[in-house]
Amino acid sequence: MIQVRIASLSVDTRSNSPVLLLSPLVVDPAHPRLLPIWIGTPEATSILLALQGTDMPRPLTHDLMRNVVETLGFVVERVEITRVDEGTFYAALILRGEEQAFAVDARPSDSIALAVRTGSPIYVDDEVFEQASIEAEPDVDTDAEIEEFREFLETVEPEDFLH
Repeated sequence: MIQVRIASLSVDTRSNSPVLLLSPLVVDPAHPRLLPIWIGTPEATSILLALQGTDMPRPLTHDLMRNVVETLGFVVERVEITRVDEGTFYAALILRGEEQAFAVDARPSDSIALAVRTGSPIYVDDEVFEQASIEAEPDVDTDAEIEEFREFLETVEPEDFLH
């Protein structure tokens, strides 16, 4: 498993969809790679709000998930992106309590939104990273990417995602 961090959250201009770019914590300077995962707008918004430390007057879905996990006496030990099948990524939430630990099948976007809220590490299976990562562009301006995504959120309508 490779531990990763969120390198960027932006909008893919070709598909008009949010894309999350994950970068290994330990970057190979000779061959920097990023793992792009296209996610839904609600999950992207949730991740962005958590990254910014924005407090909402009422809990959002991922805040509720965190609250339920903690109320039941568990912690989110880590998130694992475990496989990719025909472009669809799969993840597991690894939860740990006093007497037991278990994995819960989840979407990467929901898992990462929860990991940001709990400060939990994110890991990607070595083979998944090798198969699905792309060469990184040098000097990605993360602040500019986040600002571009904020602008996208201000203009998008729910109807834009109905097929």
